[in-house]
Amino acid sequence: MLLVDSHCHLDRLSYGDKQVDIPSVLAKAQERGVGYFLCVSVTQDQFPTMLEAISPYPNVFASCGVHPLNQEPGVDVARLRVQAADPKVVAIGETGLDYYYSPENKTVQQESFREHIRIARELNKPLIIHTRDAQVDTLRIMAEEGAEQVGGVLHCFTESLEMAEAAMAMGFYISISGIATFRNAKALQEVVRALPLERLLVETDAPYLAPVPHRGQENEPAFVRDVAQFVADLKEVSLDSLAQHTTRNFFELFTLAKQN
Repeated sequence: MLLVDSHCHLDRLSYGDKQVDIPSVLAKAQERGVGYFLCVSVTQDQFPTMLEAISPYPNVFASCGVHPLNQEPGVDVARLRVQAADPKVVAIGETGLDYYYSPENKTVQQESFREHIRIARELNKPLIIHTRDAQVDTLRIMAEEGAEQVGGVLHCFTESLEMAEAAMAMGFYISISGIATFRNAKALQEVVRALPLERLLVETDAPYLAPVPHRGQENEPAFVRDVAQFVADLKEVSLDSLAQHTTRNFFELFTLAKQN
C-alpha cells in the first residue's frame, strides 16, 4: 500500500517546544505506508526556508503561493513567478478565497487569486485552491481566468457537492482532510460518499486539523492513513483500493512530481 499526503506544511510542524525533525516525521509516515508528500507554501517570505528544509528529500515536493489569509503585504507577482519556476515546485498555491475568516479584504484576495491562476497557466503547473464561504466567487474566477487549462485541487474540501461537481467539470480534484472524521461533519461525509474515486485525494494539512483518533494533537503526515481509512470506510472500499486511487490521482494531477 502506498499513500500520498497531498497537502502538508512540514516547515510548520513544532512538536510542542521542540524544533521539528523532518527526517523523523517522514520516517514515521513511511512506516504507515505514506511514501510521498506535497509541502505547501503559504507566504512568499517563508518559501525559501521551506524549500531549503525539504530539498534533501526527493519524495517531498513543493508548491509556491500566498494563502488568501496571508495578504499582508500582498502578492509580489514578479517574485512569485520566479519562485514558482523552481524545479522542485510542482504546483501553484495555496491560493484562493476565504470569506469566513477574512471577508473584509475580498477584493485583495480576488486579485491575488487571479494572479496565481495566470502564473499557473504561464508555467503550466496545477493549482492548489483554498476556498471557504466563497463558492460563487471561487468558481467564477476559476472560469474567468481559465483555471481549467491547468487543473488542480480544491484542498481540505468542506463545501457542497454542487461546488465539487462544478470544479471537477473543470478538471479539478477534491482533497479530503481530517475534517471529514469530525463528529460534526455529517454533511461533508455525505459529500465524500458521492464523490468519484477517480477525483479524490487525501491530505493532512499538517500541523493543523488532526483527524480522529488524534484530535488534540499536532497533526502530521503519518495521520493521512487515518484520513484514508475513514474515507475508504465511507465509500465502502478497502484501504488498499482507496490508496491506489488517490496515489494514482496525485501523480496524474501533479505531473512534475516523479515517483522514485
